[in-house]
Formats: sequence, C-alpha cells, structure tokens
Amino acid sequence: MSDLFSSKRASKASINPNNRKASSNKEEALTPNPQQYNAEDIEVLEGLEPVRRRPGMYIGGTDEVAYHHLAAEILDNSMDEAVGGFATFIDVKLETGDKLTIRDNGRGIPVDPHPKFKNKSALEVILTTLHAGGKFSNKVYATAGGLHGVGSSVVNALSSWMEVEIARDRKIWRQTYERGKPITSLQEIGPTQNRRGTQISFIPDTQIFGNLHFSPKQLYRLCRAKAFLFRGVTIRWSCDEALLKKGEEIPSQATLHFPNGLEDSLREEINENDLLCPLWSGNAELPTDTDGNSNGKIEWSIAWQEKGNTTLSSFCNTIPTPLGGTHEQGFRNALLKGIRNWGEHRSNKRSSIIVSEDVLGALSAKLSVFIRNPQFQGQTKEKLSSAETTKLVETALRDRFDHWLAADPTQADLLFNHILERAEERLRHKENREVARKTATKRLRLPGKLTDCTRENPNQTEIFLVEGDSAGGSAKQARNRETQAILPLRGKILNVASASNQKLNANQELRDLIEALGCGSGSNFNLQKLRYGRIIIMTDADVDGAHIASLLMTFFYQELPELILNGHLYLAQPPLYRLTQGGKSIYAMDDQDKDKKMGKLNQNKGKVEVSRFKGLGEMPPQDLKQTTMDPKHRVLLKVLIDQEETEQTAECVSNLMGRKSEYRFQFIQENASSVEALYMLDI
Repeated sequence: MSDLFSSKRASKASINPNNRKASSNKEEALTPNPQQYNAEDIEVLEGLEPVRRRPGMYIGGTDEVAYHHLAAEILDNSMDEAVGGFATFIDVKLETGDKLTIRDNGRGIPVDPHPKFKNKSALEVILTTLHAGGKFSNKVYATAGGLHGVGSSVVNALSSWMEVEIARDRKIWRQTYERGKPITSLQEIGPTQNRRGTQISFIPDTQIFGNLHFSPKQLYRLCRAKAFLFRGVTIRWSCDEALLKKGEEIPSQATLHFPNGLEDSLREEINENDLLCPLWSGNAELPTDTDGNSNGKIEWSIAWQEKGNTTLSSFCNTIPTPLGGTHEQGFRNALLKGIRNWGEHRSNKRSSIIVSEDVLGALSAKLSVFIRNPQFQGQTKEKLSSAETTKLVETALRDRFDHWLAADPTQADLLFNHILERAEERLRHKENREVARKTATKRLRLPGKLTDCTRENPNQTEIFLVEGDSAGGSAKQARNRETQAILPLRGKILNVASASNQKLNANQELRDLIEALGCGSGSNFNLQKLRYGRIIIMTDADVDGAHIASLLMTFFYQELPELILNGHLYLAQPPLYRLTQGGKSIYAMDDQDKDKKMGKLNQNKGKVEVSRFKGLGEMPPQDLKQTTMDPKHRVLLKVLIDQEETEQTAECVSNLMGRKSEYRFQFIQENASSVEALYMLDI
C-alpha cells in the first residue's frame, strides 16, 4: 500500500504544473527534461550577443584565419573610402598587446544623431547594431567591399577593447567600447584643422580567440595586396620591432604604393625568363546598363609561361575571392573564345578542341573587378555569385584580348600553338594511349623546355637543339609536330673539355639534354633507348652560333661518342641572307655565297633586296621551315669521326677546347690560312 500510494502521489505531482515541488525527489525535478519545450525556453539574443555566441557565422570560426579577418574588415572599410575617391592614404599600425590601429583620411563615420535612434549617434549605431551601414544603396558608395553592414560591429563585438576617433567638420570625436558595448559616450575632443577621416584601434578578445596573436607577416601581406589592388592609395605600415621575427624580412615601417597596380604584383611573383610571350596588363570599363549607368570596371594582368601550374588570383571591390566565382568564369570565357577565334582566323581547324584548362595551363594572372551591389557566398566573401558579372567581364575583356592578339600575329601564333599542344596532349591522355612520351605522367618528367613530337618511332623523329627561347619559339612554329622536337638551351653551354666531373654533373642544361635524349650517359648509356633518330644542332649563322655548336659537338664527343659513331648527330645550316627580286626569294649561306648568287641574278628584273637574318629568333617561321627544317629543302652536315685518326681527333679536341689556351693560339697561327670547306650532305 505504501508503495502504491507513493506512486500515485508522484504521478499526480507530475501532471499538476502548479505543484511541481510536491515531488519527493527535488533533485530529479531540477534535471532538464528534453521532452519539455516551452516559451520560456526561447532565447532572444539582442545587440551583438549573437556574434559573441556564434562568431563562426560572421567570421568563419575562431582560428587564426578568423582572427586576421577582423583586421581585413576594418581595412576594407578604409579601402572603400579610397576606391570611392574620398581617401588617399591608410595607416596600419601594430603594437604590442595585439593592439591594431587603422586610420584613413576619408570622410569619417557620421557622428550626428541617427534619425531612428535619437539618443544614439550614427557612429554608435554602426558599431553596436548588426546590418547598419551606408553601403546598402549606391548613394554613398558606387562600389564597396563591405555590403552586409556587419563588419565593424562584428569586430567591435569580438574585441575586448575598441577606441574610435572621428575627424569631421574640423572636430575630433572619440568613443570607447568593450566587448561591443560603449563604456564612454561620444566625446568631442577638440578642434583640428588638417585632419579628417576615421581611426579605429582594437584588441581581439582572448575570451573568444584564446592565445592567438596578430602575425606581422600576414598583416603586411594584406596591406601589400590592398595597395596593389588600387593604385590610387598609399598604405603606410608600421609595426613594433619587438613583434618582428628573425628571417621573415618584414619591415617595421614601409610605404606601400604601386602605380602599375596588379602588374607590379604579378611581376614580383613570376620568373620573367620563363614567359612564353610578353606580360599583358590592362583595365577597362564594364559595359553600361540599359540606362547608360556604369556597371563598374575591370583590371587584369596575365602572364603565360612555358611550364608550371595555373595561378589565378581574383578580387571583387578589393576583397580576395579565393574560391573564384562569376568574375573568374567571365575571365575564362573571354580567353577561351579569343584563342579559338584566333585559330579560326589562322585557318586552323583544330582550334575547336581547345577548352579553358588548356588556355589557363601555366598561366599566372591577377583579376580585379569593381562592381555595384556584388553578391557573395557568406559573410567571409570567398566567392562572388553575382550572375550578371560573368557576361560583363567576358564582354569587356574579350574585345581587348582580340586586339592584343591582332597587334602581334607572330606572338599570337606562338601562344596559340602552345595552347593547342596542351589541348592535344590532354586528349591523348584522355584516350589512354600508351605512348611513352605523351602520357601525362611522362610529360611531367620531360626536361627543361622540351617541346616533344608525337611519333614514338626513333627512326622517324628528330630533335633540334637551339639557342634560347626566341629561337625556340620560331622553331616550334616551323616544325612538323609529328616528327620534330625542340629543346631550347640557354646560350653557351658548359665546355666539358675543361670542366670537372663535379661541374658536369651539376649542370642543369646538360642534364636536361641527356634526359631528353633518353639514352643515358657513361656506364648507363643504352643506344636502344635513344628517343630520336637525328640530333640536330641548329644555331645562328654567326660566330656566336658557331661557338655554341662547337661546345655541343665537344659535349657529344666527350660524353656520348656512340651517338656520333652511329651517325645520329647533325648540324643544321640556316642561311644568313635572303635575296628578294620581284616576287622571288633565294637564300645565301654566307657573304661569299651571297656575292656569288647576286652575280647570277638578272639585273634587268629590278633591284635586289638583301635581308640579313640576325638570328633564328628573328627569322620568320616560314623561312626557317623552308630553308633549315623541312627535309625536302634543307641541308644538314653530318658529324663524323674518322676511325683511322682517333688519336689525332682526341688531340685536336684537347688542344682546341681544353684548359690550355696556348694550344688554341698555336693552332690558329698554324691553320688560319688553310681552312678547307666543310663537306655538305643532303638528307
């Protein structure tokens, strides 16, 4: 009975909301019951409390990236003043204790009472209210990076201390906050004659971020990036020297101003010796809307390189967009359509196989757009989602790209052919063809700046060794892609006859050459692995070209003599002159040949125009192909070793190319007057 009574009493108490304390187990009555969900359980977070409760919703988390996002939010507001034409400089100062101060000479945040909040200044409303600001329309800012009205207030909410100074109407005003709440009223400090703008100092809250600290390196890079993005602003950086780490090479003070904008930034990041064609930079207004109003502007800087990975950095209203977005899509569309159109203009039917990834391969670029009312994904603004921006960017950039290509057809052809090669390589990889030199993995292992051919049979292929990128560019356009490979070398290679084995092994040019041939060297030599039937040294028809050819022949003789013994090494014979009379052109190998052919021309058919080729890089690809590379018309010299005079050959090489210069001087004295003509072989 006792147990039954206790059970009934407990049951009655549980269904009587006014008698909860009647339970015999007080501790049980205080335990949360997940099945209970009443109005009193609904929390209403006011002011900036939502930011402190859930900072990840506003700055992406509480890690180091989010910590530095606070600095970016305040700096972006100053940049909006600069882009709008209201500020010319921004001061960024980092002090011990993680105190960061950012000041501009813009218009200054308004300090007069807000119409909807009579007892608060506009400044206090902005800093203590979410979604309060002057960037929801185009009345105050034509373009802006801060758009949601939460940037400054979020920083205030997540700072243990913030102080704001406003210089407006020749007066200075100040107000101080702690964790988003004002601890002083807006105070008029005094008059000022030569100052205007906004200064915000803040310290991130350790209750939110723990033991994190500002990194001078990251802040300095942020300042540089902003200065690059708008050439009309000067950012003055300063940092307490006690905060700088050894080896980071971050200055304690610097003035950042870049008159060439994105181009200055890109040049700092690339190796201009690896450029496929000159760097292309520019800026343009975006197409206007139907009412004739401006939609903003675009700035770009692009560099196509011989090799490497795609690096595209994009920005919208000075905000980095690492995840890309619609402006990057318009950028890709413009370049793809421009390259395809150029191929069609040059009657190349293969241009249709090119896709965006081929155009962007080994491209380094910076893209910046300034647009009205941009839409981003999330408060951290990592991706632009404004749909109309794709077409605006594509239209503005495409027209300029077409003009840039047409201005230099030779350069445009070189770029197109490079991109087409990437497209063909991609298709071969997609079709899973087991061609050793053309699979993607093998291609990545190809040495130096080798541009390979497509055929695999060594009996049908040849490789041209040329001096420099300029000659390499002409040779790539003149070659037969199926059978002819091109390997540009950097000028005069190492003289192996006078170099130590250590120097030889460390020389990257020669290592690239050996790797390209595929047959190895020394004890690892295997003639069966030779990838090309002919190795053709193709240098300029001048003294320097002859010197480079001599150095290369010495290398093959010393390190790969089997290639000479088996008849694989040749010398190309590019002409030095072109003689044009009427519509007919003939070529001369040297001065003697020129004089001889001039004498045979019919002087009654008009004046003979004589053109001297400065080098292979200056020779039009069509001329290079017809005279030097096309097997139907060219003349090659085959390099041979007389088996009956091996000792004399070795002595000659040692004397002419070895370390002792007196032997070379003696040889010149004895043989200068008795040089015989070289034997020429048609192949």
